[in-house]
Amino acid sequence: MSVSNGPVDPNLEEDDGLTLHQLVTKGDGLTYNDFLMLPGYIDFAPEAVTLNTHFSKKIKLTTPFVSSPMDTVTEVNMAVTMALLGGIGIIHNNCDAEEQASMVHKVKKFRNGFIPDPITLAPDATVADVDRLVDELKFTGFPVTEDGKLGSKLLGLVTSKETDFLDDREVPLKDVMVSDNLIVGQEGISLSEANEIMRSKKIGKLPIVNQNYELVSLTSRIDLMHNRDYPQCSKDDRDRLLVGAAISTRPDDRNRVDLLMNAGVDVLVIDSSQGNSSFQVEMVQYIKTKNPDMQVVAGNVVTQKQAKTLIEAGADGLRVGMGSGSICITQEVMACGRPQGTAVYRVAKYAAKHGVPVTADGGISNVGHMVKAIALGASCVMMGSMLAGTTESPGQFFYDASGVRVKTYRGMGSIEAMMKKGGDSAKRYFSDTQNVKVAQGVSGTVVDKGSIRDLVPYLVKGLQHSFQDLGEKSLEEVQAASQSGKLRFEKRTASAQYEGGVHGLHSYKKRLYSSGPGAN
Repeated sequence: MSVSNGPVDPNLEEDDGLTLHQLVTKGDGLTYNDFLMLPGYIDFAPEAVTLNTHFSKKIKLTTPFVSSPMDTVTEVNMAVTMALLGGIGIIHNNCDAEEQASMVHKVKKFRNGFIPDPITLAPDATVADVDRLVDELKFTGFPVTEDGKLGSKLLGLVTSKETDFLDDREVPLKDVMVSDNLIVGQEGISLSEANEIMRSKKIGKLPIVNQNYELVSLTSRIDLMHNRDYPQCSKDDRDRLLVGAAISTRPDDRNRVDLLMNAGVDVLVIDSSQGNSSFQVEMVQYIKTKNPDMQVVAGNVVTQKQAKTLIEAGADGLRVGMGSGSICITQEVMACGRPQGTAVYRVAKYAAKHGVPVTADGGISNVGHMVKAIALGASCVMMGSMLAGTTESPGQFFYDASGVRVKTYRGMGSIEAMMKKGGDSAKRYFSDTQNVKVAQGVSGTVVDKGSIRDLVPYLVKGLQHSFQDLGEKSLEEVQAASQSGKLRFEKRTASAQYEGGVHGLHSYKKRLYSSGPGAN
């Protein structure tokens, strides 16, 4: 029985807590940690909560998660898995246009259960090379091709059966790989057919080749089990996974735009630290002239005036954030930006009047931040540091000096990113033609977080439980309650923030979630 809409009790203080407008219009810039939301009335289970949303006017998602277009966050594997889990990945542009278009093409041609970009080895690689990959990737079994790359002639397959009991780890793979009577599937094979071959032949991996016997993809028994059923996956009207790609505002990126469109990209995300520029307006207009149906998410912006410029230019979505990311130093170096909570509220309030969704980009480090961003008006949250260090992010794991397994994570405004040959990172900060480059980001490491196949379901469950505490069943309901004043807010002092975290313990272990058999 619901009591949330019953008669007003004259003994209740109706001003208990603040409305969203009162919270954000006191003159102070707010971050996510500066406030809390007060609980509502619960009359439903967490599973009743739906997370359907929009990334742009036409891009619909079943979860509000977007992976950031950073070269240490989103390439093919991240984009594929994000889409399978109901979100969308935005492939970075810190590479040449042909490489980026190729990555988009691989995501669009991905078929559930098929690995579009398998790790391959050359015949002269050694068993020791396999050992290093097994240690890094935690799986065994690699195709061997003529030049060690996807798309060249398949020569054989090496698995743990061939390498486990060898004493000499410097033996070349051409001497130990399975090549005779190698079982393969032909390009175009269905998932069920591939599964039946592996089941009947009792094999764990099935290379897929074209008519020239060139490797085009790979299936594995473990991946088939992972990918059997993703009813919430993000797909286009042709049943292909959704994928986005980043571009810069520079005129020479118009060729990049054309290549990405030809590759089948669903949404173009203009990547600029300060989106309120004539360069960005011209790029939005060029894209819309070239293809009026192409979805364009513009930004970044933190004020309503910035948003107005890009919405009038034709943007279908906005990215909100300037200097709030964990690896971003824009506010420190440029003395320009805005606290993220206030930025999301102000921009979303204006954009909503024009039917333009906004994505909170930066400052997201836990489920609570996501809920707050949504309550402030964001339709999606863009994640960088939360997804860096996962199995699906680009780069290799390594052990730091203290023995912790880590991956590199860097801001696209870092010197390391801007100096990458063929990339667009420097253009994002208008530094591509300058001899002296001013960094607006740093480079560092993040710990191994495991797979987003475990992380994202945890985020979904976390959002559902939080929405339940608020007494709202969807993103739309949370935002409607925020705007109407039904959902109440309260500022947090430094002492309140301390009280709300773990405290008073000699030591503790913080486990955010569990997965696997028996996990809730």
